[in-house]
Amino acid sequence: MRLVQITIPSGKRETLLSTLDGEDIDYVVADETSGREYAGIVYIPLPTNAVEPVLESLRDAGLDDSSYTVVMEANTVVSRKFDQLEERYSEEPDEDQIARDELVSAAASLAPSTRTYAIMTIVSALIATAGLLLNSPAVVVGSMVIAPLVGPAMAASVGTVVDDQEMFARGVRLQVAGILLAIATAFAFAFVVRQVNLVPPLADVTTIPEVRERVAPDFLSLIIAIGAGIAGIVSLTTGVSAALVGVMISVALIPPAATVGIGLAWGQPMVSLSSAVLVSVNVLSINLAALVVLWYSGYRPDHWFRRSDAKRATAVRVGALAVAIAVLSVFLIGVTVDSFQRATTEERIQEETSAAIEQLENDQQIEQLSVEVEYPSAVPFEEPERAIITVGVPPGETATGLASEIKRRVEAETGTTIEIEVRYVSIERE
Repeated sequence: MRLVQITIPSGKRETLLSTLDGEDIDYVVADETSGREYAGIVYIPLPTNAVEPVLESLRDAGLDDSSYTVVMEANTVVSRKFDQLEERYSEEPDEDQIARDELVSAAASLAPSTRTYAIMTIVSALIATAGLLLNSPAVVVGSMVIAPLVGPAMAASVGTVVDDQEMFARGVRLQVAGILLAIATAFAFAFVVRQVNLVPPLADVTTIPEVRERVAPDFLSLIIAIGAGIAGIVSLTTGVSAALVGVMISVALIPPAATVGIGLAWGQPMVSLSSAVLVSVNVLSINLAALVVLWYSGYRPDHWFRRSDAKRATAVRVGALAVAIAVLSVFLIGVTVDSFQRATTEERIQEETSAAIEQLENDQQIEQLSVEVEYPSAVPFEEPERAIITVGVPPGETATGLASEIKRRVEAETGTTIEIEVRYVSIERE
């Protein structure tokens, strides 16, 4: 529910009040006695989704930007007439959708001042980097909670559909600056951490599980980012708190951006490249999803002659975002295919190992315990480096020629040169 307060310009009192009467909307009018160009103030309690159509009718009747329009949240309205009005608008498909002016105000409030935005981005990037290097999911989640990235993404989309170029430009600037600032902060912090040995020496930073998760983004990452964008804009258009949704958006941006910086600090360009692609896809997907949902929800500029410009700008930006995502998705698809090929290769190694052991079991008692396939690093598009096979044998025995037989079979089946290491574990059963 909303309470709308409007200052009525002199000479338009009867016209505006007649419009409200024609819509069968209850209101209260107070005389304006300051002697300025206003004839009075009208107070109108309305259901949330009735604000936009009522304001549109009043604009058509002569209400313009020279008047003050204040929309406030009302906790409770006790009135038989209001109940009837609420019942009438409950039949509308989007009964929780807020008005355009309220949406613009909410989007603007989500984008903080530049100084605050920079400080919060730096702090969140520092915490994310520390959490990744410490392999602490709880710390990484904490960095997402304070990240201020939801506001600029929503502001850019809102600015597009309502033809507010200043809001759009500021949203884009803050997004780009925020991501670059997060990467720079993560790089500087990770570089210092590495030089002063605040973490154990690591030749390959992808040995840390939390880092490894961000260096091989597959196609599902795109779904996560699109879902975050949809959730963010739906929370904004319905007046629901965007705090929790902001965490979801930060999930897609802050840890991958911090991983880019960590990769640069460790001198591993493939780590930075993979994470940078993930960050780029996530940023673009969040903006695309928010833009499409906003336009589908029916938000347009307040003046009809600006709607064609907004429609054209929206179409161009949606197209540009879609093309950019399609290009970057080639990498995601490649990673998805690579993950499938890795799984297939590991399955073949398992099968050939079992076949080699079965061939020798006629003469010796051998039990396969585990097969572990190692890669040079966690980055995608690398061939397996070594397979470690652990087998159980009776005390004091080994299986002569097992490693050679497994190697021959695996390389013939996969076409990949791989080192085979067989480890024997003594098993004694009574």
